[in-house]
Amino acid sequence: MKKLTPILLVFFSILSGIAWIDFSNTTHPVIFKVPKGWPAPVYDFKSNPLTQEGIALGKQLFYDGQLSKDGKISCGSCHQQFGAFATFDHALSHGYNNAQTSRNAPALQNLAWQKTFMADGGINHLDLQPLAPLTAPNEMAESIENVIRKLKADTHYASLFKAAFGDPLINTERLGKALSQFILTLVSANSKYDQVMRGEASFILPEQLGYEIFQKKCVSCHPPPFFSDFNFRNIGLPIDNFLKDKGRMKITNNPKDSLLFKVPSLRNIAITAPYEHDGRFNSLLNVLEHYRKNMVLGPTTDSLLKNRLPLSNFEIGQIRAFLNTLTDSSFLQEPKFAAPGIGNNRKAPIHEH
Repeated sequence: MKKLTPILLVFFSILSGIAWIDFSNTTHPVIFKVPKGWPAPVYDFKSNPLTQEGIALGKQLFYDGQLSKDGKISCGSCHQQFGAFATFDHALSHGYNNAQTSRNAPALQNLAWQKTFMADGGINHLDLQPLAPLTAPNEMAESIENVIRKLKADTHYASLFKAAFGDPLINTERLGKALSQFILTLVSANSKYDQVMRGEASFILPEQLGYEIFQKKCVSCHPPPFFSDFNFRNIGLPIDNFLKDKGRMKITNNPKDSLLFKVPSLRNIAITAPYEHDGRFNSLLNVLEHYRKNMVLGPTTDSLLKNRLPLSNFEIGQIRAFLNTLTDSSFLQEPKFAAPGIGNNRKAPIHEH
């Protein structure tokens, strides 16, 4: 007897009452691609598997101003694609009622490999991270209850949540998971540096010299492929008298963590100025000058920097040339990451300051 085809099996199963398959709720899985040579991600994809529908929903949410109190501020307002999903040219971002945020917006990239979030590591799961800016009074200034209420009142979202999760239920957990699905796709791994490592391009002389100097003097805190060890370090920045931000100590209440901040990734660093947790430096030259002569040494200053970082003018020039090779133009221009622009209030708001 010939084997039944899959179509006939489904047909006979339906007729016999054994199974009912609702093809309208079928999602389309997306495989998370790990760049060659990179370690395995730490994010648990089994608890939140990527799908085309989930990513589309997350993208819609990321760029929707409805998530803020005044309907004008989206996640994409402070995390702009052309700035590697950081805030271009602003030390502190502008939140609800034109209030300023308390920290420089970090670039959103390669988040699947990170265990902690925020400059002080105060959040330890990506699905929970959006709740902080959503509810911060100087950022999006909304309550989770109001966000869910507004999304439920939007018939467009009912269909998007049903497509992503199988039914139209909208809740906090699904909000976080959907945003994570989109943000997890923001992988930057195609800079000139990456192309050189893959044998597809070559450094020019200043870049090569800068790479060699970087390997000797910078790689301990900024190892590839992420160009961050994701640890918390005090790099000798004096406390800002207005913000009074003590970094990791805010979370742990341990004086040993005073002025320790998460080491930022250097990927796309050339286009994410201003720099540091409070955006105090306007250029890479300012940053390198800090390391070689302007550090304020204290009891919690990182042991790797207890003698500051000796750098000559020549070395600074070459390091800057190398850092420019970490810019990933394809990441900055990828259409899949851009605002969807569906219907009213779907595009990222434009602020003029």
